[in-house]
Amino acid sequence: MRISSTAFSAGGEIPAKYTCQGPNLSPPIEIGEVPPGSKSLALIVDDPDAPDPAAPKMTWVHWVLYNIAPQTKALAEAVAARDLPGAHEGENDWKATGYRGPCPPIGKHRYFFKLYALDAALPDLHKPGKAALEKAMHGHILAKAEWMGLYQKK
Repeated sequence: MRISSTAFSAGGEIPAKYTCQGPNLSPPIEIGEVPPGSKSLALIVDDPDAPDPAAPKMTWVHWVLYNIAPQTKALAEAVAARDLPGAHEGENDWKATGYRGPCPPIGKHRYFFKLYALDAALPDLHKPGKAALEKAMHGHILAKAEWMGLYQKK
């Protein structure tokens, strides 16, 4: 399975339009090679370098999205769960649903876009955080792919 973005290269700089220094849109995401037998996809976007990459203390969650149809080939820029039939959003670390882009307080941070293929569609988890989604996915993951971008405030 693979995940990529036309907005930035793997390990490249995330453009400001996808961050708090721009309109904070979710970037376009390409999905490919989903394994046969997949019943749903899940996406978690997080930053393991919070608050300071020199002394990280936590992983900050930017987006939780699950029950994406397995035949989905792309997520459009600024996509919302309502644009994806059957998909549900979880809660990010701002205690809100939806995408919130990079906004690091100090230094250059890594942002991981993690895509999971699952052998089941998950029940409505009522806006789960990352940990609750990971618990629900346990034992159902067929494949995982990652795409990482970097961002530092200008």
